[in-house]
Amino acid sequence: MHDPTDVTNGGSAVGEWLSGTGPESDIVMSTRIRLARNVSEFPFLTRIEERQKSELEKFLRDKLEKAQLGERVLYKNLNSTSSIDRQCLVERHLISKDHASGEGDRGVALGEKETLSVMVNEEDHLRVQVLRSGFQPDVAWQQISKIDRLLEGELNFAFSPQFGYLTACPTNVGTGMRVSVMLHLPALVMTKQIEKVFHAVTKINLAVRGFYGEGTQASGDFYQISNQVTLGKSEEDVLKTVADHVPQIIAFERNVREKLVSENRVGLEDRVWRAFGMLERARLITSEETMDYLSAVRMGVNLGLIDKIPIGTVNELFILTQPAHLQKLEGRELETPERDETRADFIRRKLASLN
Repeated sequence: MHDPTDVTNGGSAVGEWLSGTGPESDIVMSTRIRLARNVSEFPFLTRIEERQKSELEKFLRDKLEKAQLGERVLYKNLNSTSSIDRQCLVERHLISKDHASGEGDRGVALGEKETLSVMVNEEDHLRVQVLRSGFQPDVAWQQISKIDRLLEGELNFAFSPQFGYLTACPTNVGTGMRVSVMLHLPALVMTKQIEKVFHAVTKINLAVRGFYGEGTQASGDFYQISNQVTLGKSEEDVLKTVADHVPQIIAFERNVREKLVSENRVGLEDRVWRAFGMLERARLITSEETMDYLSAVRMGVNLGLIDKIPIGTVNELFILTQPAHLQKLEGRELETPERDETRADFIRRKLASLN
């Protein structure tokens, strides 16, 4: 199977969640479900000794490599992985920033299509994650529920009949489940209606986060919407909350896009094609500029205003132009000015290859 940190082939082997083939994928980049789990034989990571942490990592690594999780798994010990490789995994949404910057023995098991990652020794002993293209909470749940049952057959999870699954952070106690939907909302940002979404979702105990989740800012007009409450809620309750409310946001964004096309098509086309022109011709381009231009192009592709670039390629560029991926492609560390030049060159070559 391919290694997500090996991008020397130009990054062609990207995850299924970037394909742009799932339901509602014009608005929804991906659906993620994450389960927090701890094994009862070891202390929580907030109280564990370094020796025990190493024993736990080896114990869980052995279990994950032998488990039949539905697809081949590659395991990486992050303590012996370079900082750039760890950052590549963050940029691909396969591990968290905290996991990348952590200390001591910790790791991640990665499925061959990058729909599955299992973080070992992050905040909890295990963070099981499934990522799928578009809006697919039910499909993601079926996949992760099966994996959870398989792991539960091999491991004794810390569980309370009264409270449910026990976790390091009290906010995850109960199901230990987070359902997160990555939404692309450029029209709501352009028309300054995005605050309406923020106000509405917080009333129903949903959280809004940036492109890389908790503690990150919105980038490229992407926002992650996820549940906040796990205790006292069943998995079905959490899924229903997301299934009931995210489609309303999708419809809101889609209606605003259609209004923009009908009322000012030329202005919208100008915005989209200017962004494409900058990507196609720029010699220096920052990460922030790239995200903004790609956001406009992505909307243009999905509205049929531009047909020169497949949506899957646009989605991939959001990831492949991030700093660690560029440094992996170059095979060396790059200072910011060098990254801006390398990024611009990479985008020009990628777009030229489509002609």
